[in-house]
Amino acid sequence: MSRQPLLTLLEKYTPTDQEEILFKEDLISFVQNHSSCFERTLLKGHITGSAWIINKDCTKALLTHHSKLDRWLQLGGHADGNSDVIGVALKEAREESGLNSIRIVSGEIFDLDIHSIPERKNEPRHLHYDLRFLFKADEHETLHVSSESKNLKWIAMNDLSKYTQHNKSILRMKEKCYKR
Repeated sequence: MSRQPLLTLLEKYTPTDQEEILFKEDLISFVQNHSSCFERTLLKGHITGSAWIINKDCTKALLTHHSKLDRWLQLGGHADGNSDVIGVALKEAREESGLNSIRIVSGEIFDLDIHSIPERKNEPRHLHYDLRFLFKADEHETLHVSSESKNLKWIAMNDLSKYTQHNKSILRMKEKCYKR
């Protein structure tokens, strides 16, 4: 599987703050130096694709209350060998929400994040090298909570901080919506 399309996306991406500048540098280095970066078996960490899903007015974002992490987060998941990270984000978003109306806004990266996943019984602590893409969906379509979630909810942008315990990366994506 080719890493070049992902490297091209990363090279074209313009970070919005100092933290994202560092994420971009680390992501490029990680992808260049690990041919198995899309595989969950790479114990150091691996590529994940996430969907920042907003309603048509950009007044709400769809978040999942993640079962294992017990936090409100954007939808997304592991690449599991798939180098099409946009496709990964879309697939995960549809599987985790049951929504058919999800549409990509842009094929460009919307946000970058690198975060630590705690150790669990069968896996060590590791990093998720997360690429986030912007999607829109119909907030009136029925949601279907998957086994990976405790709940799904359209959350008003003004309430995101409260739900996500001031998660810096979620709030950064919220701010990016206002700049579009």
